[in-house]
Amino acid sequence: MATEDEISLLVIVVDVNPIWWGRQAQREPEFTLSKCVDAVMVMANSHLVVNRTNKLSIIASHCQESHFLYPSKEKKLGDVGSDVSSDGKYELLSGANDCIAQEIRSLMARTVVKGHLTDTLLAGSLAKALCYIHRVSKELEAGQDMKSRILVIKAAEDSALQYMNFMNVIFAAQKQNVVIDACVLDSESGLLQQACDITGGLYLRIPQKASLTQYLLWVFLPDADQRSQLVLPPPVHVDYRAACFCHRTLIQIGYVCSVCLSIFCNFSPICTTCETAFKIPLPQMVKTKKKKLKAAS
Repeated sequence: MATEDEISLLVIVVDVNPIWWGRQAQREPEFTLSKCVDAVMVMANSHLVVNRTNKLSIIASHCQESHFLYPSKEKKLGDVGSDVSSDGKYELLSGANDCIAQEIRSLMARTVVKGHLTDTLLAGSLAKALCYIHRVSKELEAGQDMKSRILVIKAAEDSALQYMNFMNVIFAAQKQNVVIDACVLDSESGLLQQACDITGGLYLRIPQKASLTQYLLWVFLPDADQRSQLVLPPPVHVDYRAACFCHRTLIQIGYVCSVCLSIFCNFSPICTTCETAFKIPLPQMVKTKKKKLKAAS
């Protein structure tokens, strides 16, 4: 349990890809984006009431941008006047819910999907989450400690084009001791499996989307110190396949540049990333018969 001088910062990254959620509304009308946002609000409120020093941030990962849902530029943490409002609601939770709902409506209202750029910008959202964690850590008072973690609620499929940026974010989070958890709604995510395994987080693909709130409160609300005392789902097999830099496809066997560690599915004498030319040993020339006879005499 966190002490008075210890701050627990939770950054929730929500996949709000409009194309995936539009198809999801047709397949399962009972589970929509609004239902997912409601579950995220319950998780966020629960995190804030566990300890008065807990901090929260929510980022929407879109196919066009990464947008802060909470805190927003207009209304930040601590801008409330009293703890309890006139209608009996806890002002901090009520303000957070209103801010999240307003920002998500504004984001979806200005969404215009053009071309084939329909992949969720998850790597950029995680990078923005790490930047926010770093900024909050710089604002701590003397003697305060902070534990940070990122919860990713993934909906759309992985994008192999983001593999390099994604791995850079994972190793940056590992260096900053930031735990990455993943709650996957649809197909398995090999990138998030690697992120959770490297940073010591939890990966879970929920079997029932309608029970998202229960899974968030049961599995992902407790921090890393409390999880050892709970009975949680068993760990999954991690898919450590890498994506080649030439075609962005997952491969099991490939060629690695010894200079920049770029991965390729086909051999190339020149690395297309760092332009290093590799020395290829040529086969030895076979001596002629005349030279053999001369050497024998």
